[in-house]
Amino acid sequence: MTLSPAPEAALLRDRLDHWARTRPGDTAITFGTQTFTWGQWRQRILGLAGALRDAGVRHGDRLTVLDLNHLATVELTLAASALGAATVPANYRLSPDQIRYILEDSQPVILFHGAQLAGVATAAGADSLVPRRVVIGGDSDEYEPFLAAGQPDEGGGAGPDDVCLVMYTSGTTGRPKGAQLTHRGVIAHSAACRATMSIGPDTVSLVAMPLFHVGGSCYAQVGIHGGARTILLREPTPAALFGAIGSGATHTFIVPTVIHGVLAAGEQAIAAFGALQSISYGAAPMPLPMLRQALDAWPRTELVQVYGMTELSGVATLLSAEAHRDAAHPERLASGGLPLPGVEVRVVDPVTLEDVKPGQKGEIWFRSAQAMRGYLNQPEATAETKTADGWIRSGDIGRADDAGFIYVLDRVKDMIITGGENVYGPEVENVLNACPGVREGVIIGVPDARWGETVKAVVVPAPGAELSAEDVIAFCRARLARYQCPVSVDFVEDLPRSATGKVLKRALREPYWAGRERAI
Repeated sequence: MTLSPAPEAALLRDRLDHWARTRPGDTAITFGTQTFTWGQWRQRILGLAGALRDAGVRHGDRLTVLDLNHLATVELTLAASALGAATVPANYRLSPDQIRYILEDSQPVILFHGAQLAGVATAAGADSLVPRRVVIGGDSDEYEPFLAAGQPDEGGGAGPDDVCLVMYTSGTTGRPKGAQLTHRGVIAHSAACRATMSIGPDTVSLVAMPLFHVGGSCYAQVGIHGGARTILLREPTPAALFGAIGSGATHTFIVPTVIHGVLAAGEQAIAAFGALQSISYGAAPMPLPMLRQALDAWPRTELVQVYGMTELSGVATLLSAEAHRDAAHPERLASGGLPLPGVEVRVVDPVTLEDVKPGQKGEIWFRSAQAMRGYLNQPEATAETKTADGWIRSGDIGRADDAGFIYVLDRVKDMIITGGENVYGPEVENVLNACPGVREGVIIGVPDARWGETVKAVVVPAPGAELSAEDVIAFCRARLARYQCPVSVDFVEDLPRSATGKVLKRALREPYWAGRERAI
């Protein structure tokens, strides 16, 4: 699809205003039973901006949303950002103690929370930490009356470098950090993704990821930027996903675990999912056997892999649909693709901080207008991640080939060093997941008196499979260097995961490293 150039935007709401002016009667968004045209939706958001101003929200303030996916989160992001305020979509899956930390750190002037999360908000200390609470949904809904009471407010006072979203990282190690995303950064991301994912007025964008993740909130902004109709799901249940596809969804972004579930659900589910024109996937690695299965299952669907990070407003590199089916370069299926327009990439020796040559391994660094301003209230952590000249250290070990394709090998902290040799998870896991009888597997490093640490495979067997540790080890030894191969295997029913489907290797390692000074 060839997209016409999009008008320049300086603030998040500029694109909404553009579509309301040029296509006021076309559908903008659907959430459950609510559907609004661009013209209707803009009027709602102007009213919400007025209600926020009446409630005392001012430039530089923050407000927090604690709920499953809801239209309110997207509307508040657009309305508050026009006033120069930022929205903090909090992870509703966190414990009350973790939510308390986010409230203490972000100091919102208003907390909007789902009716079913009222008890969680109370347990997190919201009554003492936040001046005002507004209930979303349920019998005690206060959000719609709050919005309806506001007089239309065009906003004003916001600038491109103001923070519009604070997205808290998953916090798999230590406390989560609030990445401060700006209008400039989110718009740069939206414009680049709109073009490379071919999202425009003739497409229907399905937002299934949680809005507390950039794959939800920033992906939603891509559709708004491109003028697509958006379908926002409360939760990505099978019924909701297939219902949205049945109602016309053409593009979506999902995690590989969803693709795995669809492929395992049988021919009817696979055929229904194949109605999508484009499936973007990321936020966690896709095992190569699963990816090849998806390519075979959906020959007419564009599969697009994305790799990025919260600190870059989402996507940094993209493996195009064409590259997925490039018979001349099948090795590129293991890559994260090429940088988005406007994104610079370096692969840097983590010791010398010098660029390495193509093919050599190092830490992946990015520089782009998409980059965060910094972490909220954490200047030291910001300095560790963002250099003085604007480079974002990804924390990922990888390499670039001669054509510029980026291959992500492992997290710096997940790299296994055994007998002085570096072992990178994805290289081994691609082989491990091809082993007959393995439904899914990962590797971790466990302590060893001789080698420092050795490779352990943690495997979920396929249903009915008769699989032994010796089978797994032998399969890997036939295909990998000896030092890369697991020397032990744990069999488990499921792997622990974050909210976005990433395997929590730290949780798998902890029992083996407990009581030791070194944790990886």
